[in-house]
Amino acid sequence: MDINQQKEQFSNAYIQALASAAGYSLYKPFVDNDSVDWGIASKGTEGIVRAPRLELQLKSTSRDVLDDSAIRYPLKLKNYNDLILDGYSSPRILVVVIIPDNPTDWLQQSFEEICLRQCGYWVSLRGMAPTTNTTNVTVTIPITNQFTVPVLQSIMLDISTGGKP
Repeated sequence: MDINQQKEQFSNAYIQALASAAGYSLYKPFVDNDSVDWGIASKGTEGIVRAPRLELQLKSTSRDVLDDSAIRYPLKLKNYNDLILDGYSSPRILVVVIIPDNPTDWLQQSFEEICLRQCGYWVSLRGMAPTTNTTNVTVTIPITNQFTVPVLQSIMLDISTGGKP
């Protein structure tokens, strides 16, 4: 497997671990032709939306895209154009997983823990302005937007009450 495939599989494992720890199930479209790599689903809950769902466009990188305040990720134009649209039945977000350069640094484990390195960050692009760019758009994600178990649970709760990230 080449390094890009390894990064993709590692970011998939990250999402699977996160959703599992948060108590949600995952679904994966057979074909990603609509900028959706994963869907996260909650079982029936009380609220306006009884079984909230969230769809993700998942990216991973080991490039230096992180500074003191934000991730600046060059997103393909097709993905950007899909993610800025509103009106989807399930809200969509972009998740960028930052991975160390060396694959041997991606995972650490001991008798007490398994540690996936480094971190995922999320942003909703819904409602962003169309662009005149022709290949990609640099998306800015605040470093405070870590995609963690409590954050995912908060997003799903918000969706269940009719909100959208």
